[in-house]
Amino acid sequence: METENKKILLVEDDPNFGTVLKDYLAMNDYDVTHAKNGMEGFEKFKRGNYDLCILDVMMPYKDGFTLAKEIREKDSEIPIIFLTAKALKEDVLKGYKVGADDYLNKPFDSEVLLMKIKAIINRKSQDSVADSKEFEFKIGEFFLNSKLRFLSYKDEKPVKLSPKENELLRLLALHKNDLMPRELALKKIWREENYFTSRSMDVYIAKLRKYLSKDSGVEIVNIHGEGFRLIVKDEVEM
Repeated sequence: METENKKILLVEDDPNFGTVLKDYLAMNDYDVTHAKNGMEGFEKFKRGNYDLCILDVMMPYKDGFTLAKEIREKDSEIPIIFLTAKALKEDVLKGYKVGADDYLNKPFDSEVLLMKIKAIINRKSQDSVADSKEFEFKIGEFFLNSKLRFLSYKDEKPVKLSPKENELLRLLALHKNDLMPRELALKKIWREENYFTSRSMDVYIAKLRKYLSKDSGVEIVNIHGEGFRLIVKDEVEM
């Protein structure tokens, strides 16, 4: 996943730690703005356009929980990671209640923070694709109208897809020639990820493959342990 140009707001009152963390994230291609307290952090948030916020909990003037609430009032979707020197259960629960996506106790491994940032931004990116309002798709010789649940092949009579067939094919079409993560489909369509929902999705993938078999240039490929790719051969970049 590309991290270049992803903007992070880091609010950390320890100037030495804040500078070191900012430099480390910058070395990994993130554009980082560092604020030294909660008040300054909120002012910078209002003026900027960020992809993720990293907030220290214990800060002067305005603590991280209060700042997170104010940020959530402005943007309910932006990911928030809390940093804290206190590993109290009450603080962790409070953090999640105000909308934290993750929590790290100081001191922490900077590589772990990096992995968490990448995972959260990637997940948010996938969610934004899945929540797209697009409902008409050309898939090789097929045309999908996901609003009406019609799948048409050339001039043949359209097939009316079941709700789950329709949602699954739409997700695949939104990720056409790219990976559609298995967990994304399970979360968006089946609402949970377990053995039974996973097997159910495999059954629906088999049904979609049968529909799409009329066009030899279209196939659904299983990416083991990851998900599926809806490949339209004429559109794949060589």
